[in-house]
Amino acid sequence: MGMSRLLIANRGEIAVRIAKSAHRLGLDTVGVYSTPDENALHTNVVDEAVALGGTTPAESYLRADAILEAAKRTGATAVHPGYGFLAESADFAQQVIDAGLTWVGPTPDQISKLGDKITAKRTASGSGVPTTPIFEVAPGLVPPDVPMPALVKAAAGGGGRGVRIVRTPDELADAVDAAAREADAAFGDGTVFIEPFIERGRHIEVQILGDAHGDVVHFGERECSIQRRNQKVIEESPSAGISDEIRSRLHAGALALARAVGYQNAGTVEFLVGDDDTVTFLEVNTRLQVEHPVTEAVTGIDLVELQLRVADGEPLGLSQDDIRVEGHAIEARVVAEDPSSGWLPSTGTLTCFEMSDEVRVDTGFATGSLVSSDYDSLLAKVIAHAASRDQAARLLGRALRSSCVAGVETNLNALQAILADRDFLDANTPITYLDEHPRLASPDLAEPVRRALLLGAVFALEHQNRRTSPTRFAPSGWRNLRTVGQRVVLESTGSPGDVCHVEYVLDGRDADVLLGTWPEIQDDGSLAEDERERLAVRLLERIDTRQVVEIDGLRSVVDTEISPAEGVVLTSCPRGSRSWSLRPLFVEPDTTVSGSGPVSPLPGTVISVAVSEGDVVDEGRLLVTVEAMKMEHRITATVSGIVKTVHYGVGDRVDAGDLLVTIEAMSSNEPD
Repeated sequence: MGMSRLLIANRGEIAVRIAKSAHRLGLDTVGVYSTPDENALHTNVVDEAVALGGTTPAESYLRADAILEAAKRTGATAVHPGYGFLAESADFAQQVIDAGLTWVGPTPDQISKLGDKITAKRTASGSGVPTTPIFEVAPGLVPPDVPMPALVKAAAGGGGRGVRIVRTPDELADAVDAAAREADAAFGDGTVFIEPFIERGRHIEVQILGDAHGDVVHFGERECSIQRRNQKVIEESPSAGISDEIRSRLHAGALALARAVGYQNAGTVEFLVGDDDTVTFLEVNTRLQVEHPVTEAVTGIDLVELQLRVADGEPLGLSQDDIRVEGHAIEARVVAEDPSSGWLPSTGTLTCFEMSDEVRVDTGFATGSLVSSDYDSLLAKVIAHAASRDQAARLLGRALRSSCVAGVETNLNALQAILADRDFLDANTPITYLDEHPRLASPDLAEPVRRALLLGAVFALEHQNRRTSPTRFAPSGWRNLRTVGQRVVLESTGSPGDVCHVEYVLDGRDADVLLGTWPEIQDDGSLAEDERERLAVRLLERIDTRQVVEIDGLRSVVDTEISPAEGVVLTSCPRGSRSWSLRPLFVEPDTTVSGSGPVSPLPGTVISVAVSEGDVVDEGRLLVTVEAMKMEHRITATVSGIVKTVHYGVGDRVDAGDLLVTIEAMSSNEPD
C-alpha cells in the first residue's frame, strides 16, 4: 500500500471506526481535535492528534487550512474525511490532492456533480433514473406557486441538517431562511432547494463503491425510514418493506447513475419509495454513511478498508456476484436527546457509559466524556446481526436494555419500545412512523419493572446517605417513637408528572415499604385514611452501583448511578431503564418573581432574535432561535404581552434555564 500515514479529518465514533480499519492495514493514524474534544475518545485511539483550536465546527473541523497544516506537520500521506464537516466539500478534496496527499473519497468533480443535490438531480434525470422536479430558491427569493406539502432541503451535506417540511405557503419563506442558516452552519454552504414532499414513503438507500479502473458494485440496500426531525433513528439491511422487484429497480438505478459518472470510492444513492411503489431519486451522499455498519454486517465486507485500498489505486477485487447479503442487521442510534421533551438535546458529562459487549458498538465516548452542545448528539451506534429480522430485533433490544448511560438524557427507552412495537416487527415503518406512534417517545414500563427501578433508586440513595450519616448504626426510618418511616419523593425525568412517594423502614436486609401519597391531616384534625400499597422488600445485595431487590418474592438486579450535584439517579435492568430526580419533601412558596418569559431549554448559541423591546407579541410568536448540537430550536412566546427586555443577542452563549426575553403579560382590559 502506497499510503502510510492517514489523517482522519473528523471526530467521534467515525474517527474511531476509521482508525480501527487503518490500523488493521498497518497504517499510522493522525487525529485532529477542537478545544471541547481535547480529551475525547478519538484522540486516544489515533497514534497522535493535532489541536485545531476553537469550539464550534467553523472554528475547528471546518477549517481546511488547519487540517492541511496538521497533515503537513505530522507527515500524513492521506486524508479520510469521514462524514459531515468537509466530507462532501469538492474544494477541500481538491486542496488535499493539490497538497500531494491521497484523498479517500470520490473525485472533486464527482463530489461537485453529485454531492450538490441540485446537480445530482439533473445528472440522475439524464441517466434515466426517476426523480421529481425541484425549485431552486434562496432566502428572500421564493416562488409563489410551490405545490404543498413541500420539502426545503440543503443542496450540500446530509444528516437531516438544513431540512424543513412545509405544509402551507405562508410557512415557506421562514423555512427557506432557517434551512439556509442551518446548512451554512453545518456545511459552510447555505444553498437550498424545494422538492415535493411524499407523506408516507420509505427512505431506501443503496450502498455503492467504485474504483479508478472503471468497476462499480452495489452492496444491497438499507432502509432508514424511522426518523425524527429528518434524522435517522433506526436503520436496517436489507429492507423488509419492499418487494424484490422494487429492490432490483433500486439497485439498477444506483448502478446506472454511478456508471454514468465513473464513480470512485464509497457513496450512497438515496430513494423514496411511495405507497404505490413509485421510485423517486433523492440524492447521492458522496461519502461513507453513518449507517454503513449494517451493510458491513450482512455482507461481511469492511467498507472502510475498501475505501482505503481503492483510494490507494487498487482495484476493487470484487464482482457483483461476489457480494452476498446474509441474514439481517439493525442499527440503533443512541443519542443525547430527551424524546419525552420533543427530542431536545441533552448535554453534560457522562458519569456512566457502558454499552453491551454482545453486539457491535461504534462510539466516540466513554465514562467521563463531555457531551457538548457544539456537535452532533450521537453517542453510539449499536448494531445487531442475526439470521432473521425478528432475531436481530430481539438481540438489539436486549443489548440496549443492558446498557448504562448516565449524565445526559438519552433515547434508550424509546429505542427499546420501537424494537418491540408490533408495527415495527411487521415492517410497517414509513417515514411517518414516529409521528404515528407518539407513545414510543416516552414508553410505559411494565409495573413490576417500574417498581424495581424506583426502589433501586430509593435504596441506592439510602445506601449512599448511610455511609456519610452519623446515625448509621440505626436502621433507616428508625425512630424512638415511630410515627412515620423514611420518606422520599422521586420524579421520573423521562415522564414528567410521574411523581412517586415512598415511605420505608429498613431493618437489616428487610424493608417495610409504602407506595403512594402519605395521608394528610384533615380540616377536623384527623388523619386521612391510609390507602397506600404495602410491599415486603428484601435487599439481597448492596453496593454503590447496584441494588438487588426482592419485591414480594420477585428478584431484580438494578444497576444505579447517582449524580449528587443534579440530584438524579439513573436506574437500569435487563427489562428497562429510567432516570429519577430527587424532589424536596417540602416546597417553600416563591416570594419574588424576577421576570417572566421563555427560558432556553438547553445550552447553545443565539443565532437570531426576532423581537425588540417594546414589541407587542401574541402567544406562539417566534422570539429567539437557539442553535445546539447543529440543530435550530425556535423559542416562542408562551403568553401575549409586551417585550420588556431582550436578554441576549446574536452570537451570545446561553445555558439551560436562562431567561431569554422578559414579557409583561397584557391584562384583559388592555387594548389590542
